[in-house]
Amino acid sequence: MWDFEQGEVLAFDKPLRWTSFDLVAKVRYNLCRKLGKKKLKVGHSGTLDPLATGVVIVCTGKKTKLIESLQYDVKEYVATMQLGATTPSYDMEKEVDATYPTEHITRALVDETIPQFLGEQWQVPPMFSAVQINGKRAYELARKGQEVELKPKLLKLDEIEVLSFDEKAMLLTIRVVCSKGTYIRALARDIGERLHSGAYLTALRRTRVGDTRVEDCLTIERFLEQLNEIEYVQNE
Repeated sequence: MWDFEQGEVLAFDKPLRWTSFDLVAKVRYNLCRKLGKKKLKVGHSGTLDPLATGVVIVCTGKKTKLIESLQYDVKEYVATMQLGATTPSYDMEKEVDATYPTEHITRALVDETIPQFLGEQWQVPPMFSAVQINGKRAYELARKGQEVELKPKLLKLDEIEVLSFDEKAMLLTIRVVCSKGTYIRALARDIGERLHSGAYLTALRRTRVGDTRVEDCLTIERFLEQLNEIEYVQNE
């Protein structure tokens, strides 16, 4: 039986277009209603972009103390990118701002290029990201049209492989296992540049965090159904 005040670690499959904060807020609101409380600690262990779906770990009560350590769990993603074009956000949040040649891109070139990203890499975060710059989020400045210089961060890609490549549509799908702080949107940008072209994400799914796989996660709908079904005794 769940004990949300003592603490639970819950794994959710985040819906498309929800922010990680939207998910936490929905869980917190419904738990407070169920428990008859005004406040309850609820947090997540790693932001997932609104245009991405998949695993988000949510901690409640005393288990929120685990959030910092959980953030270091290895993450796995399946990402699809459009080659031959870029957007300012490196995904579909913004419109295409430039196009590039793709006639030279073959499956052989893709297979030769992708393994080059294995291991430690320096990556410049996207402007449309939650990176803090003088107390403000980078995306807040980007949406105001302000240009700022983001410093590269050292990260590690443990695994990267091509799952499919549609040479006609120039759609590339990869699987990536990586460390904390990796921006898959920025990886798409870097892959496009390495292919002497451009690229932006058209789909992103976080399929694993640590040992938690997306197929084992709760949907928010299923969680609310289970929450309504249980009898909950408040701790004194």
